[in-house]
Amino acid sequence: MSLPVIQNPGEPAAHFANAIAEDPLELMDEIEALKKERNAAILSHFYTDGDLQEIADFTGDSLKLARDAASITNPVIVFCGVHFMGESAKILSPEKTVLMPDLQAGCSLAESCQPEDLARFQNELRAAGRDIQTVAYINTSAAVKSLCDWIVTSGNAREIIDRVPADKEILFVPDQHLGRYLSEVTGRKMILWPGSCMVHEVFSIQDLLRAKRNNPQAIIMAHPECPRNILEHADVIGGTEKMRRHVAAIAEPTTFLVATEANMIHPLQKIAPQHTFIPVPGIMTSTGETCACNRCPHMARNTLQKVRDALRDMQPEIVWQPFFADAQEVLRRSLLEPAKR
Repeated sequence: MSLPVIQNPGEPAAHFANAIAEDPLELMDEIEALKKERNAAILSHFYTDGDLQEIADFTGDSLKLARDAASITNPVIVFCGVHFMGESAKILSPEKTVLMPDLQAGCSLAESCQPEDLARFQNELRAAGRDIQTVAYINTSAAVKSLCDWIVTSGNAREIIDRVPADKEILFVPDQHLGRYLSEVTGRKMILWPGSCMVHEVFSIQDLLRAKRNNPQAIIMAHPECPRNILEHADVIGGTEKMRRHVAAIAEPTTFLVATEANMIHPLQKIAPQHTFIPVPGIMTSTGETCACNRCPHMARNTLQKVRDALRDMQPEIVWQPFFADAQEVLRRSLLEPAKR
């Protein structure tokens, strides 16, 4: 099978063009009033803008927010993140109304693995006598999740890999870099889907080494979605929650070089203000020049104005789909149920 080419969705800049600037403080006041009126909870991922994290009732990585969505009692959830996150919240809490500020907030990883392509490849492997279990990163559509045996986040991936029976081959989708890292740290061989995150893919090794030369005592933290050439230089490899725990445990003021989405600096500074955090810049593939492309254009679709509008209009909403039922079973088993000892 010829696996799908990873498409760059491009910078969704058009959605900013006609935006009318509104006072952020007034928007926050409106959101607070509407939130009380709707009895809503706001969940914001660490990769959203700092203002959205400040108005949120819950912030976190994909694993924490999925668990928050499943446990909160509010009948309405506003999920500031990208589409697969809103889907997961609805799947884990089908009785709740799940709103998203912008349904067009996608994900390059999710787009790199379409359900029809995955199903075709799974069938080819099984027809060839391969006894596989499919492990999917949470950055996938609900339709893809419904075809999988396990779902992982960067926070629980090693635990889940250890739960896959040793006599099964692992097909890991869609992030090739995370899959390669997990294969190395667990010793499990994996068939890797050739997907990647458009943000973590563009980090510049030259700029990382230059920043390290300018800050020789700095600790380099990198997300496992980064390519191997970045991870090879990292002192700490882990998801966003692991990064937060690491910096919070160090009392002495320290400089950190952070190789992940630039908005992650906000929660790091909030939990450990004694430290200095320097985001690692990306590099434009078209020109080779350093750029500010370490910001996710999809996360940037979430704005205070859109949160206000979603609460006011009670839309756009994630609507239950028939295939959500299959995705629900694997999500609950992977994210909510403890491993059997």
